[in-house]
Amino acid sequence: MKFLQDFSFKELSDILTEYKEPKFRIRQLFEASHKYKSYFEMSNIPFTLKNKLIEDSISDKPVEIVETLTSKDGTQKFLFKLFDGNIIEGVLMKYKYGYTQCVSTQVGCRMHCAFCASGLNGLVRNLSSGEILGQVLAVNKLLGGEIGDKRKVTNIVLMGSGEPLDNYDNTVAFLRNVSDENGICISPRNISLSTSGIVPKIYDLANENMPVNLTISLHFPFDDERKEIMPVAKKYTIKEILAACENYFNKTKRRYIFEYVLIYGKNDTKRHADELIKLLSKRPCHVNLIRLNTVKENDFKAVTDKNAYKFAEYLNNHGISATVRRRMGDDIEGACGQLRRKYIENSFDSEINLN
Repeated sequence: MKFLQDFSFKELSDILTEYKEPKFRIRQLFEASHKYKSYFEMSNIPFTLKNKLIEDSISDKPVEIVETLTSKDGTQKFLFKLFDGNIIEGVLMKYKYGYTQCVSTQVGCRMHCAFCASGLNGLVRNLSSGEILGQVLAVNKLLGGEIGDKRKVTNIVLMGSGEPLDNYDNTVAFLRNVSDENGICISPRNISLSTSGIVPKIYDLANENMPVNLTISLHFPFDDERKEIMPVAKKYTIKEILAACENYFNKTKRRYIFEYVLIYGKNDTKRHADELIKLLSKRPCHVNLIRLNTVKENDFKAVTDKNAYKFAEYLNNHGISATVRRRMGDDIEGACGQLRRKYIENSFDSEINLN
């Protein structure tokens, strides 16, 4: 199955040229796809062209919003249904500057980070570039947004389920399409990509000429402890990650960010803070401290708010830029992957209910 949103402007141009369609039709169709219009809604596209696309198994919408939860702070969580029945989730956060959307790049995840709900059942499959883009376009349309300057979604973080660099080709294709000036046109500088640290792909990303904000899920300053929680650390050391980050900065001139989930009794001590200072001193980076979201499948505990801010203060006092991430949407299944799991479990229960 292919979707209109899988194709770049150039690729769509090639298809319509093969169909012998006039050139102006390319922009019409590309814009309509980024406005997330169904074939039925595309009033300026002739039926003959729509039929050709359908005959070639090119569908109009890769995702459908099937459930929306709204937090008391205005944060919204969405469940998206895919063409094969799989479910993914995303989050929309409102800030003074606009809306930031968190999107997924895979169904599930094979990184198996111990504190994360997204990878509990492993990787189901990669999302296509159009399925990643479709999440943004569906929410943008829901908000009443158009394309270009009239879009409502202004920023994107690739921090939903999945490891973006484990789905490298589709993630890069998504980044090119979402920033295309003919479509929704969200600048790479307004996009953050979070990775657990797949070093070769960080080097590849630096050569793509797309200066997205690189965010590394670090969480531990010691390799031996990081290996216990993050299996990817068995393959790539912190030293190798730092070298890849330095290369990324040299190529893009964009500072990089380290995410650090504070886990009580695991990585929240002065010893950990001192090692972070040693590792990151004088580097063009920022540390984003995150208070752990509870996941029922493990027994990890969050630090107190007081201790989270003390940890940040200690880093700042020693020359490391650090902030504690603002809590948003705590009352709507805050942990990534939890809402999806709950939906699937409920659906399964309803299927086997014999009453």
